[in-house]
This record gives sequence, C-alpha cells and structure tokens, in this order.
Amino acid sequence: MWYWILKFVLVGPALRMVARPRVSGIHHIPERGPVIIAANHLAVIDSFVLCLVINRRLTFLAKNEYFTRPGLRGALQRWFFTAAGQVPVDRSGGTAATTALDAATSILESGGVWAIHPEGTRSPDGHLHRGRTGVARVAALTGAPVIPVALQRTARVRPWHRTRVMIGPPSELRRESVRAGTDQLMMQIREMSGQRYVDTYARRR
Repeated sequence: MWYWILKFVLVGPALRMVARPRVSGIHHIPERGPVIIAANHLAVIDSFVLCLVINRRLTFLAKNEYFTRPGLRGALQRWFFTAAGQVPVDRSGGTAATTALDAATSILESGGVWAIHPEGTRSPDGHLHRGRTGVARVAALTGAPVIPVALQRTARVRPWHRTRVMIGPPSELRRESVRAGTDQLMMQIREMSGQRYVDTYARRR
C-alpha cells in the first residue's frame, strides 16, 4: 500500500514536476507475469523515476546498509526504502551474490517485476559501463523476459531539461554464455541511451 501512496501522493507528484519524464515504449512491458527491467544508471533518482513511469510495482535489490542504520533516522530510512519497493541484500562479496540472485528469483517466481541496473552502481563518468551477469543468470533460471530501458538526463535534473525513459522490446539474450547475453543487453541499452560504452566495470562510489 505504501508503495502506491509514495508514488501517487507523497513523492511521485513532486518528482514528476521536477523530472517531467517523457516515456516511450511503455507497451513493451507485460501487464502481468514475471518480468525483468534492466536500465542504465546515471543518478540516485533513477530507480524512483522508473517507479514513477512504470505502472506495475517494481522491486529493487538494495544494499543491506540502507536497512541497518540505528536510531530514528535509520528507522525512517528503513521504512522509506521498504515502502519504495527495495529489498535488502548483502552485497559484500562471497555468498552475497548467490543471496541476491535467490532474492531476484523469488520476486519473479511470485509473478513480480524485478528492476535492476546491470552496471551495479551509478556511472562515475556518464558513460555506459560493462554489465554484471546477474540479469542473464536470473533470466536463464526463471525464463522471465528482460526489458532493456535507457534513461537520459537524470544526472542533472532541471525543469527545462525533461528526463527521458526509453523502453525497448524484450531482449532475446544469447544463450551460449551469460557474458555474451549480458554484453548483448548492454549494447541494446547503449543504442537507446546514446552513451559511449566503456568495457570496464563502473567503480562503486
């Protein structure tokens, strides 16, 4: 319930006025059933813009630190990220990757929408960086369609610069390897976003 209240009452209207998102290709997203939304990542507001323009409830995997801060501020932060459709996962390494994949698989098996930024973190330079293979792995496990999405102008939101959200048709990921499928997905996002592609992982901030 809080997800929809945030979207339509508390946060969404103000975000829509500031970001003024222009959306294309929304018809590519199935109205029901499991689906993976894979988007480039330029700014903190990217996930909120996606939630704003896509009619279905999105679930992201967020780092566990957002949910473990003590005190009142921590409690408010934990409530906000939970209400905004974020699920905590340990991203520290080791078995954390398996935990994240299991969480994503569970979302899709329940018929939900898993949204992810395949770069793993915000782009430090505005370029599109090498994608991590989690999307291809989960898609292979669940059979869920992967919808590539390109965001533009979210890094420096200005009232006179409308953000853009371009949604592509389901990606037919190559099955010979998760790396090849991931690279194919990133090329689709690059074609829509117009970003320069850099074949190195983006460094976490």
